Amino acid sequence: MTSSIQGITEDDIANYLANTPGFFERHAQLLASVELANPHGPRAVSLQQRQMEMLRERIRGLERRIMDMIRHGQENAGLTDRLHQWTCALMLVEDVALLPEVLVLDLQEQFLIPQAALRLWDVAHQFENLPVAAPVSDEVCNFASSLTQPYCGANATFEAVQWLDSPQSVMSLALIPLRRSLSAPAFGMLVLGSPDPTRYTADMGTEFLVRVGELASAAASRLLPPTE
Repeated sequence: MTSSIQGITEDDIANYLANTPGFFERHAQLLASVELANPHGPRAVSLQQRQMEMLRERIRGLERRIMDMIRHGQENAGLTDRLHQWTCALMLVEDVALLPEVLVLDLQEQFLIPQAALRLWDVAHQFENLPVAAPVSDEVCNFASSLTQPYCGANATFEAVQWLDSPQSVMSLALIPLRRSLSAPAFGMLVLGSPDPTRYTADMGTEFLVRVGELASAAASRLLPPTE
């Protein structure tokens, strides 16, 4: 008998209790007498008290998750609203020559971007003298066309950083290519810069910046020659 008891493991006991739901009905007095260590102090607590504490902890965890979901939902709603306001501002521009300035300044205002700049190349003849059409190197054009998604990361002395008002203060940046379609070469690039090294990081999601690039591309394409 002793060797049989010694051969019983905790797993055996747990399996027996899990598969014998009537055990505690037949031995209800055990539930009242079982005491467990209290994780919040030296005093032992009953099984029922420990179960209540575990339920409270689970409820608190669920409440935190719900609050996080609400906060993220509110942030996303605010982001969507600002994106909508920026899109409306672009659509209301009647003088195409003013579009680049509105695009950059309203983007900065809506999303609190410390510095931003835009360059376009191969624009229509009547827009060649605009500041946004200032010459850029072939290296910049090729780099922009090589981007399949926005670049985010540290300021690695990119030539495009010099388009910003205060390039020396930029610690992180986003480079967003502008193109007519996914398969088309880039016709411009939008640069967002921040003195905060954590504002744009290599591991951040770029879905929002992709949307910004698509809207900026659609708006800025009004400065390009008509497609054949």
